[in-house]
Amino acid sequence: MTEISRRPQVAVIGAGYWGRNLVRVFYQLGALKLVVESNQDNLTRICQEFPGLKGAENLEAALNDPEIRGVVLATPPRLHAEQTILALNAGKDVLVEKPLALNLEDGRQMVRLAERKQAILMVDHILNRHPAVIRLKEIINSGDLGRICHVYSRRLNFGRIRREGKALWDLAPHDISLIMNLLGSLPVSVQAFGGSYLTPGAQDVADADLVFPMGVKAHISVSWLNPFKEQRLVLVGLDKMAVFEDSAPWSDKLILYTYRLRWRGLEPEVEKAEPEKIQIDQKEPLKEQCLAFLAAIDTRIPPTDSSGLEGLQVLGVLTAMDRSLEEARPQQMKLDDPVGDFLSKKIEPGAGYTAHPTAVIDTDAVVGAGVRIWHFSHILQGSLIGADCNIGQNVVIGPRVKVGRGCKIQNNVSIYEGVELEDDVFCGPSIVFTNVFNPRAFIRRMSETRPTLVKTGATIGANATIVCGHVLGEYCFIGAGAVVTTDVPPHALMMGVPARRTGWICRCGEKLGEDLKCRICGLAYRETEQGLKSLE
Repeated sequence: MTEISRRPQVAVIGAGYWGRNLVRVFYQLGALKLVVESNQDNLTRICQEFPGLKGAENLEAALNDPEIRGVVLATPPRLHAEQTILALNAGKDVLVEKPLALNLEDGRQMVRLAERKQAILMVDHILNRHPAVIRLKEIINSGDLGRICHVYSRRLNFGRIRREGKALWDLAPHDISLIMNLLGSLPVSVQAFGGSYLTPGAQDVADADLVFPMGVKAHISVSWLNPFKEQRLVLVGLDKMAVFEDSAPWSDKLILYTYRLRWRGLEPEVEKAEPEKIQIDQKEPLKEQCLAFLAAIDTRIPPTDSSGLEGLQVLGVLTAMDRSLEEARPQQMKLDDPVGDFLSKKIEPGAGYTAHPTAVIDTDAVVGAGVRIWHFSHILQGSLIGADCNIGQNVVIGPRVKVGRGCKIQNNVSIYEGVELEDDVFCGPSIVFTNVFNPRAFIRRMSETRPTLVKTGATIGANATIVCGHVLGEYCFIGAGAVVTTDVPPHALMMGVPARRTGWICRCGEKLGEDLKCRICGLAYRETEQGLKSLE
């Protein structure tokens, strides 16, 4: 028996514009047993095009067939909730076209039912299966782009204009899902703008601004009224920019733009390098998504970037955007919204985040992808934890504290309101951050907190104390047991009580000699009034 013949059998419901593509791919994979299409002419044509394919005009034919394990819904969004619930109750796994549903209550019901039935529920966010997106995420996680500052996406075309619905709901789900996947977090606020030009109530053009943890901002533009097709995503990092152009040839779909900032005296100059075309595997994203659905049916594990929960998160963002359109004001993405009880699950093992059962994460804290939270730690309300952080035992963070990407916070550290860590900060065991300069047990002074900012790449050694109200510069190194009472320049090596600068340290962590050139990585620096500056 061949591998194809062992694949689970599915039924595709709807053979319209997108359904025909799903029929083609599942048919090629040897996994399609039935197509359901209410239009008899369409059904006849599709069965003629794919020899041996069985057709039916109603959903019951698929639900009553015991050999069909998965149902693929390519029907109008207004039918998604009803048909998904019917399929789940019939014991079928479901892959549903975006959006998951048209309102949050239906979406919650769909996800809850799938959990209760232990069924697979996936949403067809195929861009997360695109080889260029997979490679782009690897580049982001490697740090090659530097800290991400801004993201913008354009999905524009002329054609397939609707007489009902909104371009935002039809086009933006892909971009919302894609941006959340790449940034590894949910937005904390959204604001949308739109216009209806052809049919009253059917918005043809929409723009949305999204704010993510750590201040990363994104902009999405969608339109049915553009003179040319454009499907472009741009990520702006401190070191490089990445452009994903899905409508470009394969060789040009993913390009990196490198630029460096050099100082000529007091004047900054931008030096640009030649664009770097990134080689990617030439695979059809839809086929990869269909294979992922078939694999999930077999393994019973849905991929996190297109699960029902992820579809519900996208639905929550869409709903907030819709409110913003109606109320003409920004919307906060609070986790006590109807979608909140599902968003809080992002910290569970197997959902892209890991938290020990003894850890406590308040429901309105936002935790990034890849974060590991160990025993007895507590993330308090309003705190934002960037992706890929490691948070040790007995750590308290918050309330309303920002922690950047890739930070390592060792055991027995408390980071209270007023302290902010940028990316890649190392906090050694039992270090102390203060937030009130002259505390008294019998005088409440929380209104007098002084902010502390620890900048990118800084290291704070074990048992050090950071007195509030100061800035610790990029890549500085605070020795074990030191007490910091002043601002710390970038790359400064600080030791003692109170801490004094005893030298300079390289980005790689090696102490620099008098020539300010690292003997390990070769980086060279020059001394300025603000600290060290790299000559690279």
